[in-house]
Amino acid sequence: MKVILRRDHENLGKMGDQVNVKNGYARNYLFPKNIAIEASPKALNILEEEKKLLVKREAKTKREAEAAAKQMENVSITATVTVGEEDKVFGSVTSQQISDLLKEKGFDIDKKKVVLDDPIKALGVYDIAVKLHTEVETKIRLWVVKE
Repeated sequence: MKVILRRDHENLGKMGDQVNVKNGYARNYLFPKNIAIEASPKALNILEEEKKLLVKREAKTKREAEAAAKQMENVSITATVTVGEEDKVFGSVTSQQISDLLKEKGFDIDKKKVVLDDPIKALGVYDIAVKLHTEVETKIRLWVVKE
């Protein structure tokens, strides 16, 4: 059966691709989950309209992310941590803590958008990447100080 994908699928292809799949797979999995529709000229027109809407939505979210990135360029946050002997930090500063500190500054950023290569386990100043969109990333300054 020939179907048109309504969204990207890791095994089948990208949105808008026409692929051949078995009837049962299409009827029992792809159609109920709204991943694909049966290929027809009318379905192609519907898919083109959906693509246009998706492109507009994507452009709007990218513009909003760029505006938020511009506001966050010079943001500096301070995380206070408890330390032991020789300024050894107990625990680490996590992306959740950074997200909470950003919320206090007025930026509602999910912890998954904060990019930490390694947990922060030492006092100092760090530049932290925040990925607001797939194509938009900004940096914030994090000061880790002792209590």
